[in-house]
Amino acid sequence: MEGIGALLVIIAISIVGLWIIFYFVPVGLWFQALVSGVRISLVQLIFMRWRKVPPRVIVQAMIEGTKAGLKLNRNELEAHFLAGGRVSKVVHALVSAQKANIPLDFKMATAIDLAGRDVLEAVQMSVNPKVINTPPVTAVAKDGIQLITKARVTVRANIKQLVGGAGEETVLARVGEGIVTGIGSSLSHKEVLENPDKISKTVLDKGLDAGTAFEILSIDIADIDIGRNIGAVLQMDQANADKNIAQAKAEERRAMAVALEQEMKAKAQEARAKVIEAEAEIPKAIAEAFRSGNLGIMDYYRIKNIEADTNMRDNIAKSSDDNKKK
Repeated sequence: MEGIGALLVIIAISIVGLWIIFYFVPVGLWFQALVSGVRISLVQLIFMRWRKVPPRVIVQAMIEGTKAGLKLNRNELEAHFLAGGRVSKVVHALVSAQKANIPLDFKMATAIDLAGRDVLEAVQMSVNPKVINTPPVTAVAKDGIQLITKARVTVRANIKQLVGGAGEETVLARVGEGIVTGIGSSLSHKEVLENPDKISKTVLDKGLDAGTAFEILSIDIADIDIGRNIGAVLQMDQANADKNIAQAKAEERRAMAVALEQEMKAKAQEARAKVIEAEAEIPKAIAEAFRSGNLGIMDYYRIKNIEADTNMRDNIAKSSDDNKKK
């Protein structure tokens, strides 16, 4: 039993040892590279393990490039992987670019990849252009009618501008700005509805793809909807504002008139008070005239008769005026 146990331990240690040996010495991968025409030594594959670089990724990339007729450098591939790049996508992109006769070298491809862009997708977009749908763009023609426009922008990747070039958001923003300018410069919304291609040509002539990672091939107006009559709304708002101003001024004049009326009433009351005050002095003057002998009793009765006659005439006149009104 002890011999069988020892044999099992030896077999297990041997299996683990063989696994470790074949892990650090990828003989199968070396043989695959050899039969594929890629010259790489077992020592280099072992060193890749120690440098934390997966040998299979590098070897498969070199095999793909060699079969496609590309000259790839192992050190450059390892350096790109250690820098955080995607080696397989870079090689796929180089092979695709070569087949499509698109000028793309290894240095440019790795720069695009390290910049965070998908270099393979960029090459595919250079071969097969991409259609970008713009969000609804709202603009107002000179006649005040609002138009809501949707456009389709056909773009092709510009390989030389992928590093440092603006993305889709910038292209869409520029196209939207161009559409707003084109509609805003139109005399009537009917002109835009009749000739939507006029806006497309105007936008294309502006060179909106300058400094971007794309080349605009065409801009097609997909849909135009009529919105609100902005001109009429603005006129209504202006009319309401003018009405409110006029009402405010009228209220101001009314308040001034009321204040003036109250002021005049106050003055009338003041004058009436002065009259009453003056009338209160008459009995005093009459008494003084009696005492000084300047006024006799007959003169006083004559004054009273005249006063009574005057009051009677006033009452008769008021009664006549009331009868005429009835």
